[in-house]
Amino acid sequence: MVLNEFKNVKAFIFDVDGVLSKGATYLDKNGDPVRTACVKDGFAIKNAISMGYPVAVITGGCQQRVKLRYQRLGVTYYYDGVADKMVCLSDFIVKSRIDAGNILYMGDDIVDYNIMGEVGIPAAPFDAAPEILKISKYISPVRGGEGCVRDVIEKTLHIQGKWLISGLLSVNSI
Repeated sequence: MVLNEFKNVKAFIFDVDGVLSKGATYLDKNGDPVRTACVKDGFAIKNAISMGYPVAVITGGCQQRVKLRYQRLGVTYYYDGVADKMVCLSDFIVKSRIDAGNILYMGDDIVDYNIMGEVGIPAAPFDAAPEILKISKYISPVRGGEGCVRDVIEKTLHIQGKWLISGLLSVNSI
């Protein structure tokens, strides 16, 4: 059972578009893309980091607002403007000293295919591309951008007996 494998997770890596944000991009009055972020995902990321899990975010986009969001949550491994996600995985493994077999990666589209084949638990939101769903060991029942990250982090920390420390976060930090 794949949930049993969650006990081996020591780090998380997440894609942005379609995972941390919805698969749609809105444009502001200047024509610049605006992405949404799920507060529940932010809570879970901050909780995981506070428990000592390295968390990485990888995106092909390059927006200062998105980067700032994840820096505020404590994400120290942030890769933007990425064409080849495998390079980021290699860098993350070296810097975090976590074996690829102990990483949960959540992606939703073809650009995530190769990296998902290299990690211990490839995961996807249920609205991911069919090719990604086919190779995923875990498919979240939650859509991308609506709490799928919270789902995998919460499951992992529950299985490892580490979910929820009272007083961990203030409302303003999420």
